[in-house]
Amino acid sequence: MDIPSWLNDVTVEQLETDPVPVYARLRREVGPLAFIPAFNHWFAITWESCSYVGQDPNNEFLGGTDPALEHVFGQPCVLSVDGDIHRDLRSMLDPYLRPRPVKSYIDPLTRPTVKKLISEFEEGSTVDLTSALFEPVSVRVVGDFLGYRDVDNDTLRRWFHGLSLGFSNKALDEKGNILNPEGFRPSDEVSEEIRAITDPMIERLKKEPDDSGVSHWLHDGMPEGEVRPNEYIYPTLFTILLGGMQEPGHLMGTVVYGLSTRPDQFERVLEDPSLVSTAITEGLRWIAPIQCASSRRTAHDMELFGEKLDADETIFMGFASANHDETQFDNPSTYDMDRPPHPHMAWGAGRHACAGSNFASEVTRIALEELFTTFPRLEKDPDHEVPVRGFFFRGPAEFRAKLLR
Repeated sequence: MDIPSWLNDVTVEQLETDPVPVYARLRREVGPLAFIPAFNHWFAITWESCSYVGQDPNNEFLGGTDPALEHVFGQPCVLSVDGDIHRDLRSMLDPYLRPRPVKSYIDPLTRPTVKKLISEFEEGSTVDLTSALFEPVSVRVVGDFLGYRDVDNDTLRRWFHGLSLGFSNKALDEKGNILNPEGFRPSDEVSEEIRAITDPMIERLKKEPDDSGVSHWLHDGMPEGEVRPNEYIYPTLFTILLGGMQEPGHLMGTVVYGLSTRPDQFERVLEDPSLVSTAITEGLRWIAPIQCASSRRTAHDMELFGEKLDADETIFMGFASANHDETQFDNPSTYDMDRPPHPHMAWGAGRHACAGSNFASEVTRIALEELFTTFPRLEKDPDHEVPVRGFFFRGPAEFRAKLLR
């Protein structure tokens, strides 16, 4: 394994701040598969490598795991198991997240929350839409879907931020040990709080099922009188609380930020909100909410894209890098909703692709339709830059806009 000298100097903080130039140099100088010393892991970084490993046409890979995932989520986690357990976990999730069922409930679940939040904005005011709209909508809708209807927005936001800090604490030393064990403190604290609220909720749902996601997970597909055990559900619940609550909020911010870099396109979307779905598709490619949080493990010793890998090595899927692969996209760092049609990998690939992709896209569509209809002359505050953060999960940390009708 030959590692370019410059790559040894790439830090976790650098990747958290802006991984785009690092990915571009890796694609240009290293190739489809790169070992990043800052994380002590392999990364698939091109369209070709992400497609091959994600789709796994020859059954050479297993669900991926790593010390941070194990610590924060535990097992069996839908991201990291395969076989019968993975099929059961997906059968628990998928029936309510496929396009047709999502369409049947997403509007009444989402639109009232969006309207209520937007009604509190004053015309002509300057607002940080991330904290005032995007994140509250995201956590409220996912929380209500799962069954946390009595948990307030601030608590839900604290949950996903805490879980995210722990899950992203992936830097390892050469022996594979976590470099910063204290980095799990935020996720440990919120995990304890989540369990304290969820345990009694689960006990109630075992006796009194309702229409919530957690209730369906407990009961659906089980023999009469049986439910899935709490500890079987928790790892996937933590996964959904993190991934599900951050995805729509980050995506909303990304789309509005992307449009603000293209005033002509922004004007068209503001005049015609039916274009929001097209704007969302490009936002997913431009800054994927899930940059590389999914991984795979090698099922055996192999040579892959010219690199020799041992069995059980982890390969992180750099979907964000694949979405900027110059062999697939012209000017990939530019937001452009007028691009020729081309699939993206923001939701992953293969059997471990994101279960909530339809849900997140629909929540984002409804929120932005309402925002743009209410404030059709919305504009970015020119006095504030847009800070974009995150390596495993990524999105604008703030988007300040002047709200004009």
